[in-house]
Amino acid sequence: MVAVGWLFVALMIAVTETSVVAGILSFLFYGLAPLALFWWVVGAPARRARSVRMRQAAHQPDRRDAEADQ
Repeated sequence: MVAVGWLFVALMIAVTETSVVAGILSFLFYGLAPLALFWWVVGAPARRARSVRMRQAAHQPDRRDAEADQ
């Protein structure tokens, strides 16, 4: 909800700009860029955990074929 509110406020700032270019740049720099940075920082632990799981899975032997025969 906070992200939606942030984008709404950034959109309202962009609408009040004097030109279309200024409005687009305001929305990008006040709305999308900070929100993308926030999502990137908040998502770092999940990316790190996924990376660890992938490394662990790569080091374990593949035993699916042996389990099917037994």
